[in-house]
Amino acid sequence: MAEINHFEYGWITPALSYALSVLGSFLGLVCAGRIRTATGSGQRFWWGLLAAWAIGGTAIWAMHFMAMLGFAVTGTRIRYDVPLTAASTVIAVSAVGIGLAIVGTGRLSAVKVLGGGLFTGIGVAAMHYTGMAAMRLNGDLAYDGTRVGLSVVIAVVAATVALWLAMTVRRGLAIAGSALVMGVAVNGMHFTGMSALSVHLHERRGELTGAGVSTLLVPIVLAVILVVVGLVYALLAAPTDDDRAAAAYLQARQVSAPVVEPETAPDPVGLRSRSTTLGRPGTPFPSRRDVPPPPQR
Repeated sequence: MAEINHFEYGWITPALSYALSVLGSFLGLVCAGRIRTATGSGQRFWWGLLAAWAIGGTAIWAMHFMAMLGFAVTGTRIRYDVPLTAASTVIAVSAVGIGLAIVGTGRLSAVKVLGGGLFTGIGVAAMHYTGMAAMRLNGDLAYDGTRVGLSVVIAVVAATVALWLAMTVRRGLAIAGSALVMGVAVNGMHFTGMSALSVHLHERRGELTGAGVSTLLVPIVLAVILVVVGLVYALLAAPTDDDRAAAAYLQARQVSAPVVEPETAPDPVGLRSRSTTLGRPGTPFPSRRDVPPPPQR
């Protein structure tokens, strides 16, 4: 059995993975809060998609890959199958998106939260073990069934709590605290699943196929940066509840305000009535002598 090191670079990789999970959870909770206040199905779909990318793509999948940077097996190099790695991303985002769709439509209930959490948690666990299956090394992977089951339970509980927080938390400090808790849950699920892994090296070392960590690191980091910047821009550009309330107040004032007819200026010499003929050649300019005198009393 090979020796496994989960923290090859010390505290750097777990600290960065926790920071990513907290950042993604915070942005995802803010976006999910807009789902309940959206005025149409298009807006709900848009905010649900952004929340799924924030939580599933950044808080879960990017955190998983960052933690994997510190994973090493003595005696063999590690490479990753790119299609399976991409598939794990799709699984994470889709699972979170479907979970948000379950709890974000209609009236919120405990049955919806539990059902959405169960589906999302299983999806998150599937993402994790799909990402592990994408590893290519000179050895066979084996898992302890008890710890695998524990990691799935943690994923389901974390997903259920995350969906409940996404639909109920509104204030900034509460969202920040919830993101910190979600970061602990996501990292706890990941490292519990990693602790179930053991590697049995092959006697003969073959050529490894796939992409190295350094090859995948740059595009993944750029993708995370673009997603985070896009989410921040979308949140800053979208009108808040206060903005909508102010717009509704101004519209109500405009509707209820009385229409004031403009006062007509005096026209003692009849310029207004003769405006169409003044431009014609030869038309005499009116004077006060053309105005009939007032009747005598």
